[in-house]
Amino acid sequence: MHRLDEHPRKADRSWNGDANQPALAIKGDDMNRAGPKGTYAAPAIEKAFEILEMLATRRDGALVSEMAAQLNRSVGELFRVVIVMEQLGYLQKSAKSDRYTVAYKLLDLAYRATPAQNLMHAALPEMRQLAIETGQSCHFVVPNGGEGLVIAREENPGARGFSLRLGAAIDMVRSCSGQVILAFSKSDRADRIIADAEVVQGGPADRAWLAERLDAIRRDGFDHRKSPITHGVTDISYPVFGFDGDVVGALTIPFLALIDGSQKVDFETAQRLLQVAAANISATLGYIHPAPGLEGGLRN
Repeated sequence: MHRLDEHPRKADRSWNGDANQPALAIKGDDMNRAGPKGTYAAPAIEKAFEILEMLATRRDGALVSEMAAQLNRSVGELFRVVIVMEQLGYLQKSAKSDRYTVAYKLLDLAYRATPAQNLMHAALPEMRQLAIETGQSCHFVVPNGGEGLVIAREENPGARGFSLRLGAAIDMVRSCSGQVILAFSKSDRADRIIADAEVVQGGPADRAWLAERLDAIRRDGFDHRKSPITHGVTDISYPVFGFDGDVVGALTIPFLALIDGSQKVDFETAQRLLQVAAANISATLGYIHPAPGLEGGLRN
């Protein structure tokens, strides 16, 4: 059993000869409370998460020396942590380059330990059917702190298309998907997401402009706008709700209009099919649509 805490301040070195007894046992007074909920120092765990977050930005992985340089730590500080993470299956090392990347075990754990697994079971069949019927790609976005996260995508079956990569980070304040999630979130949740997004973006959001946008989206029940990045693409997004009535994410089509008009369906048909797919996913998740006239009660 590998110990990740490398430098305990105080330890009981008594040992009764039992091979299963740890040689070092940290005493209770090593965990000093600071504040009502308590704050604890766990340096090695902090290093492990720093490594994971850093590797998430480096598709080709990194050597331990490169990790140390980027994280402003010494190789000695990180070496044992990296080795243990590799032994536990959370990192994998290239036999050719000695570079470490995040292993799929972390993705598997995330899917099994969060609502993402249920969402995938509900969303993927509908997304596949939607891509076939529209000839367009689609993706599913969930809130993740101050950003949106693409947790599923389905590429169109044709020769041409446009899609976002799995795991892409989405601007929650300015994007079509992000604003749909904000519009149908409860007020306190939306406020938290916006505050987190302001931290991510390093500046305040235009709250007055955003409030007007979200009001319009709630009135329409969805959002669509020309992509601010890609010519010829118009984003269409509908909310998806869970059994408790809370919005769990947004299902979005980046509708690609071809110059010769040869796309499989027109914009209005794609919008209608997207609406049906989002409603079907919500129903699979246990959502019961409120009676007419009560829709405004979703956000309180």
